[in-house]
Amino acid sequence: MYWNQARECMPREEMQKLQDARLIKTVKRVYHNVPYYREKMQSKGIEPGDIKGIGDLSKLPFTIKQDLRDTYPYGLFAVPLSEIIRIHASSGTTGKQTVVGYTRKDIDTWAEIMARTLASAGAGKESVIQIAYGYGLFTGGFGAHYGAERIGASVIPISGGNTKRQMQIMKDFGTTVLACTPSYAMYMAEELEEAGIDPSSLKLKSGIFGAEPWSVAMRNELEKRLGILAIDIYGLSEVMGPGVASECPCKCGLHVQEDHFIPEIIDPETQEVLPHGEKGELVFTTITKEGLPLLRYRTRDISSLNYEKCDCGRTNVRISRISGRTDDMLIIRGVNVFPSQIENVLLELGDTAPHYQIIVNKVGSLDVMEIWVEMTQALFSDEVRRIEDLEKKIRKEIENTLGLSAKVKLVEPKSIQRSEGKAKRVIDKRNLDQ
Repeated sequence: MYWNQARECMPREEMQKLQDARLIKTVKRVYHNVPYYREKMQSKGIEPGDIKGIGDLSKLPFTIKQDLRDTYPYGLFAVPLSEIIRIHASSGTTGKQTVVGYTRKDIDTWAEIMARTLASAGAGKESVIQIAYGYGLFTGGFGAHYGAERIGASVIPISGGNTKRQMQIMKDFGTTVLACTPSYAMYMAEELEEAGIDPSSLKLKSGIFGAEPWSVAMRNELEKRLGILAIDIYGLSEVMGPGVASECPCKCGLHVQEDHFIPEIIDPETQEVLPHGEKGELVFTTITKEGLPLLRYRTRDISSLNYEKCDCGRTNVRISRISGRTDDMLIIRGVNVFPSQIENVLLELGDTAPHYQIIVNKVGSLDVMEIWVEMTQALFSDEVRRIEDLEKKIRKEIENTLGLSAKVKLVEPKSIQRSEGKAKRVIDKRNLDQ
């Protein structure tokens, strides 16, 4: 299902012309209105006239999260504060908060791209959409909310938490679409089972899940346990919020809303642009944002680009599912490890609960990785020998996948802390004594 077929299925040549015009306009705007960008461009010897279209994108400077912190709070805004009608911010757990501002037109754009996202999951004006992303300074709840209202759906702005109430409302209000993080959706699936509520007795049809990397195996598990179509969505506050890219029912990549955002893939070390299809760091340039336009923003997310036309009919470039981040990638004894790789192994084996935590420590000069995996209630009641055999089996599969040995510890059901937002998968203790 399309929301804006003209833009979602636009021929490549037309899309490039539109991007060229919008990029030129954006570069002029930031050069003249944002001193920080003007200095960056001047230091590279670039003026707006040097940018003739997306072919010149690589001439422009990169933007990183630290740039937003260095100009905190409003230094990268391209309009006066009087034109900003909404301010959101990150949690700031690793430093100053990153502040983002939206003009009225920006909010309208956000609603448009989220409407496309929801429509691609089969949502329409007859849908009842339960939004269990957090509201507040976090962009997730509001982004989904705007899109749901744009398509004319009935919106339940429940936000995160209070899982029993979530289930009650899901049942009583006839929720057809659930929007939340995949780890919270899995937790809700568990709680439904424990409460003896058969998902087939609900009206749920689809789930819009994002805000954290998740594996295909986890998608399959969610679809099976909830009886829904599970769609992956992508976004980040700095670029807009949720809706920057989203899957269609073909599930073969997330369609970027290219009339608003230009994606690139770079080598995170050399910063060189990589050919289409190669995996690297995802970079976005916004070409319609007024409040906080960003040039070549480095997301730290690992992905690749596919420009082939999708079977759904959409022509917009697809990014592959986010496999991890350059800044939460673990390097264990010289091996790059992403939590999603471990999640995939556990879910494909299917003998445990889908909850795990990776603990990394240093013993002498050696990095040691231990993986705690929750047992199901049935497994917990089983004999010790079977539990030990399963630990060995998981350890072997992880070693085959990563090329790295790790200790596996099966722990009691419900002993790993649940999250109503993004799941905390990694505890890295290596730097605590430094």
